[in-house]
Parts: sequence; C-alpha cells; structure tokens
Amino acid sequence: MMTTDSPAIVDPARPSLAARVGRIAFLVVAAAVVVAVAAAFVVTWTIQRSFPQTDGTLALDGLESEVTVQRDDRGIPTITAESTDDLFFAEGFVHAQDRFFEMDFRRHVTAGRVAEMFGESQAGTDAFLRTLGWRAVAEDEVAAMDDTTLSYYEAYADGVNAYLASRSGAELSLEYGVLGIQNPDYAPEPWEPADSVAWLKAMAWDLRTNLEDETERALLSAQFAEAGDAATTPATLEQLYPAYPFDENPVIVPKISTLSGLETDAEPAAFSGGAGGELQQAVTTIDWQEADGVIEAASLLVGDVGEGVGSNSWVVSGDLTASGMPLLANDPHLGASLPSVWYQVQLKCAEVTDACPFDMGGFSFSGLPGIVIGHNQSIAWGFTNLTTDVTDLYVERIDGDQYWRDGALVPLEERTETIEVAGGDDVELTIRSTVHGPIISGLTDDVTTIAEAPEPGLAAGGATTAPPVGEDSEYAVSLRWTALDPGTAASAVFALSTAQDFAEFRQASALFDVPAQNLIYADVEGNIGYQTPGRLPIRGAGDGWMPQPGWDSAYDWTGFIPFDELPVSYNPGSGYIVTANNAIVTDDYDYFLSRDWDYGYRAARIVDLIERKAAAGSLTAQDMRDIQMDGEMWIGMRLATALEDIDVDGAGTQDAVALLRDWDAQNDASSASAAYANVLWSNLVQNLFAEREEPLPIDGQGRLFTAVDALLDDPSDPLWSNSAIDVSGMEEMLALSAEEAYDELSALQGSAVTAWNWGDLHAITLTSDTLGTSGIAPIEMLFNRGPFPVSGGASIVNATGWELGTSYATTTVPSMRMVVDLADFDDSTWIHLTGASGHAFHEHYIDQTEDWAAGVQRPWAFSAKAVDAAATQTLVLTPAE
Repeated sequence: MMTTDSPAIVDPARPSLAARVGRIAFLVVAAAVVVAVAAAFVVTWTIQRSFPQTDGTLALDGLESEVTVQRDDRGIPTITAESTDDLFFAEGFVHAQDRFFEMDFRRHVTAGRVAEMFGESQAGTDAFLRTLGWRAVAEDEVAAMDDTTLSYYEAYADGVNAYLASRSGAELSLEYGVLGIQNPDYAPEPWEPADSVAWLKAMAWDLRTNLEDETERALLSAQFAEAGDAATTPATLEQLYPAYPFDENPVIVPKISTLSGLETDAEPAAFSGGAGGELQQAVTTIDWQEADGVIEAASLLVGDVGEGVGSNSWVVSGDLTASGMPLLANDPHLGASLPSVWYQVQLKCAEVTDACPFDMGGFSFSGLPGIVIGHNQSIAWGFTNLTTDVTDLYVERIDGDQYWRDGALVPLEERTETIEVAGGDDVELTIRSTVHGPIISGLTDDVTTIAEAPEPGLAAGGATTAPPVGEDSEYAVSLRWTALDPGTAASAVFALSTAQDFAEFRQASALFDVPAQNLIYADVEGNIGYQTPGRLPIRGAGDGWMPQPGWDSAYDWTGFIPFDELPVSYNPGSGYIVTANNAIVTDDYDYFLSRDWDYGYRAARIVDLIERKAAAGSLTAQDMRDIQMDGEMWIGMRLATALEDIDVDGAGTQDAVALLRDWDAQNDASSASAAYANVLWSNLVQNLFAEREEPLPIDGQGRLFTAVDALLDDPSDPLWSNSAIDVSGMEEMLALSAEEAYDELSALQGSAVTAWNWGDLHAITLTSDTLGTSGIAPIEMLFNRGPFPVSGGASIVNATGWELGTSYATTTVPSMRMVVDLADFDDSTWIHLTGASGHAFHEHYIDQTEDWAAGVQRPWAFSAKAVDAAATQTLVLTPAE
C-alpha cells in the first residue's frame, strides 16, 4: 500500500487489471514545447543517425572470433558464430541495433520503474508492478540458473552493452531525443540477465487467463445481492459464463497417450475421405450453417481430435500431406503493438557440436536470448496459451499488521520500496503480502471494490465464516499466481531449441512452467505430438471461479499436477492435433484445470477445414496458410438465420438484412455483409446486456457467442426483454438491433449498403507503445502508422479482435504467422505484424504489415545455401584488437 503522505495512485484509463501492464498513455511534456521540438526531429539527419550498421565490418570488445550477420531483404538476420558465447553476444548486439528503445522500455515496465523515464503520471503503474515483484522473481531465477544457461544470458547482456558503449541519446533511437526534452538526465543503464528474464513475467501476465473474469463475477455477485437477487445469482452467472460446450466443440487431447518408450497410442492410418480409411465418429461436432440457414454442414472429425488454448496452432501428420511429411502452423494472438512483440532471427553455430549445439530459426523477443517459437534442424514447435487457471484472488481479513488464518492472527509480510520519479519527488511504497501473495486491493478499482464488500462475491464451500471484527479490521484482496514463484522457463527456451526428438522435447517442456502453454511438435522423422507443460495448481475447497476466503486454509493450493500426469498426445490416429484456446481434455480428467476455456469456435473451424481439405486431397503448406486466414463468423450466420422471419422497419434496414442471405460468412475486408453482421452483433449484445439499468459485462466474444446461442434457442428467456430500451421479447430485440445497426453503419459509411466494407471499419492503426499515445499529434505522427484495412474478427480463425461497445478497430491480432514444412525447411514461410526494425522511418519499420494484413507469408530460408542466396547485407563482427 502507499504511505499516507504519498500521492494517490491513479488507475489507468482502462479499469481492468490488464491495463496496469498494457499500453501506457504518457504525458510527455507541455504541448507547445513538444510541437516545436517535434518538428525539428523530422530532419533527416536526426532520424537516420540511429539506424544501425548492417554491412561491412565492425570490431567489438568481448568477441572471441568473427561472427557473420546476414540480413535478407526484410532485414531479418541470420547469425553464425563459432561458440555459444559469441552467438548470444551477437544476438544481444543485433537486438539492440534494431530494438533497443523497446528493450529499455520493457525492462522499466517489468521492474516497475516507468516513472523514472516518463514522470509522475506513471507512479501508480509502477506501484502495481512493484507490488507484483516481477524483477525480484527474475533475479531469483537468474541466481538459480545452471552455469551453461547463465553463460547464455551473460553473453547476451555483454552484446547489448557493446552496442550501448558505441552510442548514446538519439543515436540509439529517435525516442531518446524526444524523451530528452522532458527528462534530459536520463541515460540507459547497462543490460543485465535479470532484465531478460523479467520479460517472461510480463508475457505470463498477458497470458494469465481468467483473473478479470474472476473479478467480474465477484462484482456481479455483489451487484445481484445488493439488488435482492442473491437467490438467482448462481444461475445467472452460469448463464452469463456458460460451461464449455463439450458436446459441440472439440478438445485438444480426447485420448491421452501412454508413453513408455514413446510408443504411439494408435498407428497412424492412411487418411481417406470415404470408405477404405479408418474413420471413426467424431468425438465432437459443430454445425456450420449456409447463408440461408437451411443447409447444415456438420464436420466429420477423424480419430483423435486435438485442440488447445491461447492463439491458434496445429500440426498435421505426413499421412495427410502431399509431401508425406508433417506441416506445423502457429499464429499467437496478442495485443497489437509497434514494433511487433516478435523479432525474427536465426542462430547457427558454424559447426554444431555438444559445445555449440544451436542451429535454429524462428521468433524471439527482443531483450531475450534464444528462440521462443520456431524450428531447429530436426524438430519444429509452436505455442498457444494453455488457458488453465493459474491465478486466484483471496479475500483477506486484516487486523492492523496481522491477518487471520484458521482462527488465529499471523503477521503480514511487509517491505518498502522507493519509486523514483523523473522531474518529481520520490514515492515511498509499502507492499504487504499474505501467505497467498501480494495484496493488490487499493491499487486498482475493481479489486478494491471486492475488498469493500467481499462476502457476496466469495466462493461457496468450506468454512467461510469471517473472523471476528477488531478495532483495525479491514478486508483486502491478495493475488496467488504461479509466475510470482521462481521457475525454469528461462532455461526451457534453450532446451526446446536443442531437442532432437519427442523425448527431449518433453524434457524441455517440463521446464516450461510459466506462462503455461500448449506445445505442439513435429520432427523430420515424421512424428507429431503435443504436451501440456506448466506449473498447474491443485486446489483445495475452491476452483478459482470466484475469489476465495483467505482466512480458511481449506481454499489454499495443495500442490501442482505432476508432469507425468499432464495431457500428452503422440502420433494420434486422427493424423492431426489442433490447439486454439479451447478445453484441453474432457471434463472427466483427474484434475481440475479451468472453467474459463475459450469456447472452441476457432478450434472447431480449424478441425472442420483440415478434414474438408484432407478429404478433397493431400494437404499442402498453402492449405495451412489459407486456414490461418479463414474468416468464417459462426455467430454471424446464426444471426442471419434468426433474422429470416423478423420484420424490420425501413427500406435501408431491409436492404441491410438482405445482405446476409447470400453471405458466405467470411469476414473479408471488402465485404459489406461482414460489416453489417458485425455491427448487428455489437448492437444486439449491447441491447441484451450493457444497456440495462444494471449493466452486464460484454467482454469475451466467444463467451457471448455461447450465451446468445442459448438465448436464440429460448425466445421466452427474460433477458430478451429490457425495460431500459423499451423492448419486450426476442423479436423486438432482434428488430431493434437490426435497425440500430443500419443507422450506425450508414452514419459511418453511407446509406448505400453495397458500398459498406468491413476492412475500413475494422482497420488497425499501429501505435507505438510509448510516445505513440502521448496525446501530442506531431509526436504521434512520428511513430504511429496506419490505419490499414483488416479482415477477420473475434472468435474467428483469423482472430483480429475488437472491443464490443468501444470500437470496431482491431486491437488484438495474430501477432505472427508461420507454417513450417518438415519435408524441406526452406519451403517454410513466416510473417509478423510490423517489421524487424524499431526505428521510425527505417525501411523495415513496417515493411511486413501490408503482407500481414493480406495474409501473405514470405519465404523462410534456413539452409546455408538458401540463406546465402537470400542475403542482401552482410555484417562481420570481429574481435577488437
């Protein structure tokens, strides 16, 4: 908590916890000064002097031997070195060349030191991040590293610092020139291994799954209780947060492989679309309705269906492909950022040996050594978010400097930190923790509200009676989260990169504890696989769906699921494994994993497309790329069917509804039908839930797909009536929503319905995470780019997300797309959102964006011959004499 003489902590503009580490709006300096200075920065010399040297020879202190950095026409580097020290030294140097400001900003975020760069406006954000303590956990993880892994991080830091030794201020990046106007004394500190490791904590936070839902449900429960609806609260919450539709959408691992000597659970059968193949009835199915709502196309799932959580990834056996070898596809969905969170790079030992074992390419994080997602010379791997519940809120009963546990008072843990503020006074911060974790109420409004009226929002079960009230009694909310304990993910990155078979891949997976990810696998021997890794909690009385009483140890975590009992699949009989945010296993699995899966619409569509394409002929890499860009909107077709018998007023609305009759359900950028379907969906959801006297939450479109689908099957449900907008019944609700959608869209794009298009409505503006949200137009023009028309949508395979009730603009994206061809790595392809460079106005700042928006992937040269042919610039790093 802040001391009483400290400035008040101000919540960010978005009220959720996620906002604490999301895009931060910066008040840089007085507008008049900034506008004048910003104009000066447009001078070409000022901009270009931060661009890195990428050709010729450069001597550096710290290298043992020469390192070659070959860049292709998109600036993507392939680094070849004689030793691991030189390899990761060079990676650190190259990352710093292209992205150092991004790296510097990220480490300030993870350490809760943003106010040191941008002043008092960020003190509240820093307080929250300091309370979580990511930096301290990262330092503990570095201290526990084995000598070999530590040497990689130290070599990487040396490479970053070699670059810092050669430049300063605006020579490092244009942002430092702007920052220097407000904060002229700022200078970057040397890079440390803990700076790298801490970024994994930020990624874990971004992928932590259900914390906002848990908070939201607690607030709703209290709201219902205050309104006198406590008796109906459980049923209402279940309706708003329905269970995963196991009877409709697939799971990742319907049958867990038993691996003893890594034998398969089924011999892969030759796939056939008809008689002659070993086809079995699908474990789950989903109906895909045609435009007229009459013809249903039910997908036939073949054998063991696989599917996962957090982005899209899938792997297809050679039994289904034209080459006879596996294909692996991945597109992680993250918040849009400029530069992109990903940095493409290849890392190669000149000779692969036990001492220098790396020959790999893929997607890295600037600031972190190694490759996160990609392939080596033997295997390929992909990630999606596991979506298991690894965060719990606990309501604590505090008495002074103690808190209640099982009928007794125990002391709070307490530490004090100082937040340094550029241009302002230091802020003293007192951080309190219980056995569960840090107390976060008082730092963000929604959690603080839970602490102010906790009982209605508590989980049921156990001995929940609150402790006695003392003179200094108060409630507080603490956070239990796996990422706040030291882990081994920082080592797993290298273990994955050197794995040569499924056994070694699983050993590496066992280290990948936080953030918990679905891991898919393919190798050059033709095998495919899946492994659930992660530190997944075993709970006591509660299931984490609602905040739990901290004073009752019955609700504590009792351990973690043993790795050998986590779901695994190896060469399933279906011939494919799909993960896309959905449930991992059926609900008869021995351990509780979550109730907050994604609802499986993307997963079901991917399965449907794989099977359709495989039935029509052998799959190719282009088929994988086409699936990644699929824009079929399930709920849009459901609404098209529902509107068939609804009378709407106005010729314009009638023309708009008519657009849906022949629609192929694809959210193409040029589609007028897609524009109307999405605006209709938005208006319906707001009328059903948000525009009430007591508003209901409208976040999570997959959740709402399921909730509204159930409502459409029950016209008598009372939710169809809403006195706040004078609507009674389903027909009135649908008609009003259709009419309002026409009015809204005609105001935005004109009254000619055939001239509407989804891409402009859903466009993305690439926004710098720092100065791009300064509020000063000339500054933002320096760093931001766009808008760019975008296809896809929410809970669609091409998952370009947008915020219901806020804007149709794209906010979350497939941050990269890759397709790895195990028959020939040089036939693989990749793309990501922006470009290799973080330097505004550099030719590689956003040179991948138009291809990304169009669904184009570029060749991924991997072999030495292909890399040489693709190289347009070569920089030789040499040891300084």
